[in-house]
Amino acid sequence: MTERTQRAGTTSPDGPATTGNRNVGATGGRALRPRNWSPVRAVTRRLSSDGAQSGEPTADRRRSAVVDCALYLDGQRQAGDWDYADALAAARSAEAGFVWLGLHEPELAEMTEIATTYGLHELAVEDAVKAQQRPKLERFGEVSFLVLRTARYCEHTELTENSEVVETGQVMLFIGPQFVVSVRHGDACRLAPVREELEARRELLLNGPWAVAYAITDRVVDLYLEVADQLEDDMDVLETEVFDRQTSGRIQRIYQMKRELVEFKRAVMPLQRPLVTLTSQMNRDVPKEVRRYFRDVQDHLSRTVEQVNSYDDLLNSILQARLAQVTVDQNNDMRKIAAWAAIAAVWTAIAGIYGMNFDFMPELRMTYGYPVVLALMLSISLALYRWFRRNDWL
Repeated sequence: MTERTQRAGTTSPDGPATTGNRNVGATGGRALRPRNWSPVRAVTRRLSSDGAQSGEPTADRRRSAVVDCALYLDGQRQAGDWDYADALAAARSAEAGFVWLGLHEPELAEMTEIATTYGLHELAVEDAVKAQQRPKLERFGEVSFLVLRTARYCEHTELTENSEVVETGQVMLFIGPQFVVSVRHGDACRLAPVREELEARRELLLNGPWAVAYAITDRVVDLYLEVADQLEDDMDVLETEVFDRQTSGRIQRIYQMKRELVEFKRAVMPLQRPLVTLTSQMNRDVPKEVRRYFRDVQDHLSRTVEQVNSYDDLLNSILQARLAQVTVDQNNDMRKIAAWAAIAAVWTAIAGIYGMNFDFMPELRMTYGYPVVLALMLSISLALYRWFRRNDWL
């Protein structure tokens, strides 16, 4: 988002002067300041311009991780582009207000500044920046830290040993009394549609930040269901290839599918425990009405877990079946080799005997001894060939 100057008669660094606008919410006519000029930003801009003249990289040149910052009062979004510090101050001055700050892959410096404003714990901030966490739910004072792993299905025309089937990412949620900060890594689950749908449900937004946490979790689990349903098609293709004797059924494809399923499983399975905590009657942080919604999410997650477990078992069966086929094929090859070796052994044995150069040997001086021996070797070889064919060795 771009920064706007709201003061009348003041020229914005990003454009011409604008007239002053003030947003009046449900605070009895108090002016709720949207994003505005501040001394800290003035110093930052001056330092940025000095750095630009000296050719040094500045913080202003780096992209901002803030995707959207919205102030909600009485279940409705307030107009204007809000700075996250001003929005938090306005929410705390209102009776029923909260802030939803959306971030995408923030850097540590920017995340630290936001953490200072919102009072986020340093350990959770470090986890949010690194994005290498399992799904979990932790409590830091009045702030809950919920980690979700996102997943989406990658379309592909053919499953190969290098195909990417499942793409994963992460969404971290800092849920406080009057704010929720969402940190998204990757593009497996975009939150703009979630915000749009949630803003159309004022009665749900009245439940505060936990309503946002529910909406995001519901979207993540719905994507799990979509991925699980589409994985079923790939499993059918693999199963058909394994038992179809006209195709090669390369085992590398099965191993690749196994790796993708394990990645998806790591996103789905650990989320069960946080959802059990969120739906527990002992959890007083989550409003009672929102806990009911979380139970619906838990049901969808249970269905996904069952599908993933069944796919895992099916894939193991497919893999074992393919390995058994490979073993059978190898045995068949060995039988063919042994059959041809037996046929060749007849020629080798007879030729070896008559090649010992003894003076007194049967049929050695016979006029037709040579063609008779050749006919004998050929007859024995044909007999062995027919016997091996009759017993499916050749």
